[in-house]
Amino acid sequence: MVFFYFLAALSIWFGIQSLLNGIRYAAYVRREKSRALPEFQPFVSVIAPARGLEPGLAENLQPLLEQDYPRYEVLFVFDAADDPAVKVVEHGLSRMARTIIAGSATDIGQKVHNLRVAVTKVDPQSEVLVFVDTDARPAKDWLKHLVAPLADETLGASTGYRWFIPNRGGIASRLRGVWNASVASALGSDTAKNFCWGGSTAIRRSVFENLAVSERWRGTVSDDFTITRVLKEAKLPIHFTPHCLVASVGDCDFKELFEFTTRQIKITRVYASHLWLPLLLGSALFAIVFFGGVILLILSPSIALLLVLLIIFTLGATKSFIRWRAITIPLNHYRSSLNRDVLAHIFLWPFASLLYLYNAIVAGFSRRITWRGITYELKSPTEAVIISRDR
Repeated sequence: MVFFYFLAALSIWFGIQSLLNGIRYAAYVRREKSRALPEFQPFVSVIAPARGLEPGLAENLQPLLEQDYPRYEVLFVFDAADDPAVKVVEHGLSRMARTIIAGSATDIGQKVHNLRVAVTKVDPQSEVLVFVDTDARPAKDWLKHLVAPLADETLGASTGYRWFIPNRGGIASRLRGVWNASVASALGSDTAKNFCWGGSTAIRRSVFENLAVSERWRGTVSDDFTITRVLKEAKLPIHFTPHCLVASVGDCDFKELFEFTTRQIKITRVYASHLWLPLLLGSALFAIVFFGGVILLILSPSIALLLVLLIIFTLGATKSFIRWRAITIPLNHYRSSLNRDVLAHIFLWPFASLLYLYNAIVAGFSRRITWRGITYELKSPTEAVIISRDR
């Protein structure tokens, strides 16, 4: 038991550090929300790679055509003209939007292939490239807030992140949201530690071209990890824009939950391997102490043990609540949906940590992922092999 309490002390210490990070995150969100926007609104090219139909696709794409921004274009990029999502896009096309057919990828991720083709088709007057995912549902002022920080020419990129909002609800959908929330709160004021999220990232076209990002994408599956690595190598900071946290509205079952979360960690294992071992060890420590402690408490009740478990749970639940409350600021128009999820964030976070442990273990033994109907073997950060595709 001495060793167990030693591990528990470590877990509590990490829990305190995590809580402090959560407090700093919330303070950053409030500070950025109240900050005046720079007057920087150049012509922007918004690139949205797409493949296949998904629930809420039309509702996700329509806001891209209705942004409160003076001059921009939207490029929807597909690998095939017969993709069923093409009809959805063309039904709502406006004069500022175009459809591009990139063709099938061979030795590269299909999304990255689409992006590489699209960046060669942007309007010559475009000064900023913006990348967005089709499962994101941005607010009407999203583009304005995402581009504005680039008024500072010393920045490498401006980025947001997703926040899952269940539609009908359910344990799996809510657990996915809690799992994802811990990644969202890893962003903040430290521009050196921030990372780009491909579903909501803006970068000056000159920076993109000078750093040869398109060439660095060659052979990869992860567009955002690659951009992040390129910017860090160039020592260019990444600004996190809390106002550009975008809703990803929808549900999932447990099969989809495990597929999604494990795929994310497998990609992390390949493209940011330095993050994988701490994730494995940290989630293992928590699982041993918390869930192991619960078992010990059942087998041999102890006030000291109960107190330890309550401290660990309270630290995590408090951080989850602070994080959830901070998110209600930029996602205020989803307040009613967010209110329905508050209990999930308070009580499901230990299971999200357990899920991270499962993800990290699986990622240690496999580099094969399936993404949008295409199965890849991730050989290295610069080599991906397509195993099969659904069409």
